[in-house]
Amino acid sequence: MFLGYWNAQETTAAKFAGEWLLTGDLGVVEKEGFIRFIGRADDLITSGGYRIGPAEIEDCLSRHPAVLAAAALALGVTGAGSTAAAANAATAATASPTVTWQPCPQYSDAVLDYLRVRPQDYAAFRAIWARTQCGTVSVPLDYRHPDGQHITIAFTRLPAQDQAHRLGSVAMNPGGPGGSGYLMPLTLTLETTMGTPLNQHYDLIGFDPRGIGYSTSYDCPPSGSSTPVTPPVGQWTKAGLKQFYDSLAAQHAACSSSNPAFLSQLTTANVARDLDQIRRALHQKQMDYFGASWGTQLGAVYRSMFSNTIGRMWLDSVVSPNAHNLAYRFDYTGKTTEQDFALFAQWLAARDSTYGLGDTAAKVRATVLGLRQAADAHPWQFSDIAMPLDGSFISFLASASNLNWALAGQILQALTTAVDGGPAPAVVKEVVGSPSIPPAPPADAPAQFNDTAGQAYLCNEDTSSRSFESWWAEYQRNLRANPVTGDLTALRPTCAGWTLPVQTFQLHRSSGSLQMSGHLYETLTPYPWVLQMQDAIGGTVFTVEDFIHGSLPFVPECAAHLVAYFDTGDADNGTCQGLQPDSESTATAATTATSTATIASAPATASVSTAASANSAISGASSLSWPKG
Repeated sequence: MFLGYWNAQETTAAKFAGEWLLTGDLGVVEKEGFIRFIGRADDLITSGGYRIGPAEIEDCLSRHPAVLAAAALALGVTGAGSTAAAANAATAATASPTVTWQPCPQYSDAVLDYLRVRPQDYAAFRAIWARTQCGTVSVPLDYRHPDGQHITIAFTRLPAQDQAHRLGSVAMNPGGPGGSGYLMPLTLTLETTMGTPLNQHYDLIGFDPRGIGYSTSYDCPPSGSSTPVTPPVGQWTKAGLKQFYDSLAAQHAACSSSNPAFLSQLTTANVARDLDQIRRALHQKQMDYFGASWGTQLGAVYRSMFSNTIGRMWLDSVVSPNAHNLAYRFDYTGKTTEQDFALFAQWLAARDSTYGLGDTAAKVRATVLGLRQAADAHPWQFSDIAMPLDGSFISFLASASNLNWALAGQILQALTTAVDGGPAPAVVKEVVGSPSIPPAPPADAPAQFNDTAGQAYLCNEDTSSRSFESWWAEYQRNLRANPVTGDLTALRPTCAGWTLPVQTFQLHRSSGSLQMSGHLYETLTPYPWVLQMQDAIGGTVFTVEDFIHGSLPFVPECAAHLVAYFDTGDADNGTCQGLQPDSESTATAATTATSTATIASAPATASVSTAASANSAISGASSLSWPKG
């Protein structure tokens, strides 16, 4: 407990209001009730009549190539105000990193098919790949011990086509966590209208974060310590969910304890440090950046840690500053999914003559809610579909994006008259498939996702409760709050059993250029999150008026804004329509996006590793398929 300042009674008295100690910490209360720390009331340093912020000193120190991180604090000096004492928060690197250049891997037609490259694009793929340079850098596994064990970070560089007017290098991350970014420059150049013009004046840098793909990685061994639990038909009972929880906890404990020295170092902050090592190895004074989904969290952390080396940055489908709290994150996405259903209900009501589900949004909601409740009580078991269809199937249809409203409406209409035990309506069979194990990738195929890394990145930073009672209470609360779509969204991932300590990161404002884009109706990273992130780190917000996670590069109208920003650096607070049902670009984007690594967590899944390895959000949003994943 604070007792007082030595020989400074007046200063001590000023720290108290009655019996209350005034710590000097500053914060704001968010709308959701969370308190967010901003800074200190007394962190200004007075030196020679000048008022100096510690961040200015820290930024200056961190510019030195041998300093990884720095902290500054004020020390009182009698009669002279205060002076600054600086301390390294991490041991200085012993040498500047260097690139080990090497031939790029060559991919067979079988690999290109696995990567979902269209046969007519094979030649273009290989032409772009022939211009690509592949390299690695060696970085400390633990930056607190730079002379200790090192790991390899693999990256690609697609050089700017107009080197005479080159503007810089844009590093890219597609999201996850757990997704590979090694081929991202190539896929964006091949499959979007963004890549080629951006590559005119910029080198495009793709990389595999630590633990993923061609970088040093690790896969947890299969856990034989617990019996797999099959999700129930209908909603979970407490006893059934406890059994599932115990199984997940055993798997997570086995995984996290199998290689703690490596897995504990899979954090967003360490990826930011690795990215800065790539920048240094390439002798770039600044690095520009584009990231989507989890890649926006990486971008926010990167600019907070290395603000003096950031150039232009665009973040699309922005996560919340609080997204590391999985309870907060999935409560919010579940709420947004239910809100989006209200828009779907209005759309169906306006077309009651076609779908017959009700001529008002309230009537449509009552019809669909009745279907969900009936399906949970008595799931459909059709004669020509192996799996029963319970309330989660109705929630899945109700959660459809507007690209799929017409098809989802047809299925809901068909289910109002479907006969249990008979053949399934034809439109139902269009979207319901049989659970299957995907074919093994070719031996020389690049890994597009690492489940172990995805789990480690989430659980090493998750600040939510890991107790079963909290998990059960959240599940029950979310079912009540989201009665139509909650069967799909109420059960969030849990890090129960993960044995490694939680490592938090801090976000800070900086004066560098920052552009962010939020999608007005999407559910995976709801639009209010981009405004939360703006409050935390600054920047300008661009609005995409669609439902689709990470769609901005795939819509020419939207991608043009991104290219213009990187060309000029001018802030853009405008809008674009994004992917819409009547958009000519929808079919192309839906087809090509599957070969990118824009990974999105699936709210319906309780296993962190499975949630993080969900299909491409754009692909999933533009075609209905059940079961998901």
